[in-house]
Amino acid sequence: MKSTNRRSSERAFLKKVGAQIRKARKEKGLSQEALALTAGLDRSYVGGVERGERNIAIINLNSLAGALGLRLSELFADL
Repeated sequence: MKSTNRRSSERAFLKKVGAQIRKARKEKGLSQEALALTAGLDRSYVGGVERGERNIAIINLNSLAGALGLRLSELFADL
């Protein structure tokens, strides 16, 4: 039972992080493709992150934050 609850909360967290990235991207007027290109990532990977389907590595989070002109901590400010 605990494992199921943990997975559920982990998925919820990933979705929140993805929503933050999507929000920041849209505020900057960027497409997923433009963000991915600037961050040096694949567009489908960025899409998966935004949907909360990927457990993103911290190095990739840092790349996305930089491409959005944000500090890494700003992606977590409203979580």
